[in-house]
Amino acid sequence: MILPIYAYGNPVLRKKAENILPDYNGLKELIENMFETMYDSNGIGLAAPQIGLAIRLFIVDGTEIEDESTADFKKVFINPEILEEFDTKWEYEEGCLSIPTVRADVSRHSKLRIRYMDENFKEFEEEYNGMAARIIQHEYDHIEGILFTDRISPLKRTMLKNKLQNISIGRVNVGYKMKFAKK
Repeated sequence: MILPIYAYGNPVLRKKAENILPDYNGLKELIENMFETMYDSNGIGLAAPQIGLAIRLFIVDGTEIEDESTADFKKVFINPEILEEFDTKWEYEEGCLSIPTVRADVSRHSKLRIRYMDENFKEFEEEYNGMAARIIQHEYDHIEGILFTDRISPLKRTMLKNKLQNISIGRVNVGYKMKFAKK
């Protein structure tokens, strides 16, 4: 089932998400719905807060990106914890399904180490680099209540103020279902 994506301005996007347990009601179906929703909106990642749930869960599928770090990069991250971000920082233009039509350069570390559980609650501790690391950091920010627009310069944010306000009230044209903060 395709779920609506919560737009900029919805309070759930600013909440620090809570861990979940293996008996979380409907988890398997939720993950399937998240993948279906992400694909329908042409995304490469989707965090639970973006569909209105303040839980520590996000999914990624970077397999379509031409980058060696994302060749087999389709995963579920449950209760993740970034243990370390390291190596050089690099800027890259990011966008977000919750903030459609807005793109901006964001500086992020090129490598990270993360501990998480998969959809079967099997624990992993892994290192990622390149685009895979960037996608994880972007989605991880969502479960921390951080948006990519928080990571751009204050001047750029000021320049985007009207556009962000319009998104929050539904004055944006997208090809997927959205839930707006106010109408």
